[in-house]
Amino acid sequence: MVKHIILWQLKDELSDDEKIRVKEGIKTGLEGLAGKIPGLIDIKVQTECLESSNADVMLDSSFEDEASLKGYAVHPDHVAVADGSVRPYTKSRVCIDYEA
Repeated sequence: MVKHIILWQLKDELSDDEKIRVKEGIKTGLEGLAGKIPGLIDIKVQTECLESSNADVMLDSSFEDEASLKGYAVHPDHVAVADGSVRPYTKSRVCIDYEA
């Protein structure tokens, strides 16, 4: 199994209300990919963080293997969520992929 973890920071210029809406959109969009991407075992998005956090959103996903992760990266449903709900609103992205 391969784990794919991402942490994002939202853009500073977003208002608090916009950040709430954006987080909901990211969570709904990415978790909505469950059952649509070959090899995707599990996908969860965390949007409620403690004050000690320096990231706003976390993606925690699991794939059957590295080939499945590569397929996810270019899958049209994933690309649509990334381009429509994530990239326009985030200023930074940190990722770690590993075999579990």
